[in-house]
Amino acid sequence: MASVWQYLTLGLGPETFGIDVEHVHEILDYRPAAALPQAPGSLLGMIDVRGQSYPVVDLRVRLGLAPAAPTPATRIILLHVPVRGRPLRVGVVADRVIEVTELDSAEMEAAPEVGGRWRSDYIAGIGRRGESFVVVFDLAALLAGEDGALLAPEMAA
Repeated sequence: MASVWQYLTLGLGPETFGIDVEHVHEILDYRPAAALPQAPGSLLGMIDVRGQSYPVVDLRVRLGLAPAAPTPATRIILLHVPVRGRPLRVGVVADRVIEVTELDSAEMEAAPEVGGRWRSDYIAGIGRRGESFVVVFDLAALLAGEDGALLAPEMAA
C-alpha cells in the first residue's frame, strides 16, 4: 500500500523543492541575519526567534546557485531536523514558499546520477505534482554536508 506524505514546497529560481512537513517548525518573512565571523558562504548568520537562536542557511548558495537579493516573497523556514542522532534547529532561506502538498511515496523516483546542477546526495527523491517535479531534500545530508558546517565540533566527528 502506498504512503502519502505531506511536503512544504518552496521555490529556488524556477525549481520546486520539497521539505517533509514533519521538520517544519515555522515560516517567517525574510529578515537579515547577524553575521558570524569566518562562517561558510552558505551560512548567512543567526537570528533570534522568541529567545531561540537559529543559524540561517542560504539554500541557493548551499546548492551551488548564485545568491539572490531578498524579495517580498523571500522566506526563512525554521526547521527542527535530526542530524547524526542529535536535534538541529536551523533556518533556511527560500525564494518563495508555495504550498503544502501531498506526494505518494510509491511514485517517488530516486535522484538521478547525472551530475547535474543538484548534488544527488542532498536529494531524497523526485516527486510529481501535476505535470511538474518536486525535488525532495534529504535534510540531514543537506544540512550536515561534507563540511559539517552547521554541526558543533563534537557532532561533525
